[in-house]
Amino acid sequence: MPPNAPMRGSGNCGGLGRPPRARRRSVEQASESTPLLAAGGIAPTADSEIPEVTTLMNEPSSSNKIDPDDRPLPVAQIVVLCYARWIEPVAFFSIFPYINKMAQENGNLADADVGFYSGLIESLFSLTQMAVMILWGKAADRVGRKPVLVISLMGVSLATAMFGMAKTIPQMILFRCLAGVFAGTIVTIRTMISEHSTAITQARAFSWFAFTGNLGILFGPLIGGALADPAGQYPGLFGNIQFFKDYPYALPSFAVGGIGVTAVLVTAFLAEETLKNNTFGGSSDTEEFGAPAKPAPMTTWDLLKSPGVPIVLYTYGHLMLLAFSYTAIVPVFWFTRIDLGGLGFTPLQISLLMGLNGLAQAIWILLVFPPLQHRIGTNGILRMCAIAYPFFFAICPFFSLLLRNGGSTGETIFWFIMPVLLCLGCGVSMSFTAIQLALNDASPSPATLGTLNALALSLVSGVRSFSPALFASLFAISTRTQWLWGYAIWVLMVLLALGYTVISRYMPDSDELRRQTERRNMDEGDLSNVGGLTGVTIAGADANPE
Repeated sequence: MPPNAPMRGSGNCGGLGRPPRARRRSVEQASESTPLLAAGGIAPTADSEIPEVTTLMNEPSSSNKIDPDDRPLPVAQIVVLCYARWIEPVAFFSIFPYINKMAQENGNLADADVGFYSGLIESLFSLTQMAVMILWGKAADRVGRKPVLVISLMGVSLATAMFGMAKTIPQMILFRCLAGVFAGTIVTIRTMISEHSTAITQARAFSWFAFTGNLGILFGPLIGGALADPAGQYPGLFGNIQFFKDYPYALPSFAVGGIGVTAVLVTAFLAEETLKNNTFGGSSDTEEFGAPAKPAPMTTWDLLKSPGVPIVLYTYGHLMLLAFSYTAIVPVFWFTRIDLGGLGFTPLQISLLMGLNGLAQAIWILLVFPPLQHRIGTNGILRMCAIAYPFFFAICPFFSLLLRNGGSTGETIFWFIMPVLLCLGCGVSMSFTAIQLALNDASPSPATLGTLNALALSLVSGVRSFSPALFASLFAISTRTQWLWGYAIWVLMVLLALGYTVISRYMPDSDELRRQTERRNMDEGDLSNVGGLTGVTIAGADANPE
């Protein structure tokens, strides 16, 4: 090889970066002993204007490769989306402090019937969400994430504000179901956070997402309880306002609706569209090089048959069943008398422990989850939580037995270990964030991410429509009949948790899913989606979706 010939794969790539005169000198210096396929610049292309990427398609320069996983997390965009995310649990939980009293007053209900109608309203809300969730996901995949998010936030804000004006049970159902119709917020936000993050930053992004949801669960009931019946609670301020006497639940609804309007404005002016960048980014480059057109969008059925999707969706639903059932049981369990199989807590003790529970979950999600996910991976966290879940449920009847049979010594031991074990057990909440990351990894392409999230959340809405009432009833049957000393419900919970322990062993490997997606996209000629959600550099093309 001539001494001045550049190395193969160097930044010069065959001398194409040199001026034509220099390339002509290289040709003149060639001799009879010069190899015809020398790795230098002695064999220029026919056209000096042809870019390097077309002449060395199969030999991309390492200097041109950009690892998309090195893209920093756009913190400002994540904060905007987390604020929009905060609105959904605030709107959902804000009515909980007063819905029973509101239903009783609007329907002239007997005390025994109040629980049925308040549960009916929430079940119909969840069923409505389940019915429309996939439609919102498909709309987000077609017209864009941002329009769907803004429209959904507007609808939720309006419907929530109207709920406080209801004067009959049918009106309460109508306005609550109307809020359920605009269920595009949560599915779109999940998708946009996924598209703003990479394999490296998604754990941190979704830990913020989960923490914001916990804040919404905290502030929603506080807003609803503090502002309900203002004329009765604050007669000095609102006692002379007839409107608040006629509509005692309008103020909390208006307050939440007003907060929702601020979220509409923030997302409308500050949120960035992510669909075009991730789905269509780089497509013009590949089309320039004569790459085939993208295949037709996947149908929902094709998406459900994609590798890894069925098992991830089932695991998602199983986890949510565990979460909703425990959430329905534990407040009643804490309140129920010790001799019936509960813990006999006072309302103050329940509220303090609920606060401790929320604080522990926030610490696990914000501080422990990101580095742990980086160390053992998403599946590692899911399997670790799957092992912990049965023990977490099993210690609940153990606490009751300790109070039931331990006397004063048992009570002392109980208050020493119970808060500690409760905080440790809250680590299973990491599985909720981990399963979202597994769902992102299972998506065949960015174009299907919105629909896949919609399928998962439809499943969640379906589970939420029946599980609280079902498991609360099963707990009541367990305590009333005293099966297994009132602890039969916990045997059922442990069995359900063991089912998740088994299923977690079959979760697909995210790297293998990416390789399968790349092979499928290559077979279909869809080069722009090679590399799944994180993209890939093709022959020096810019892989940065921004």
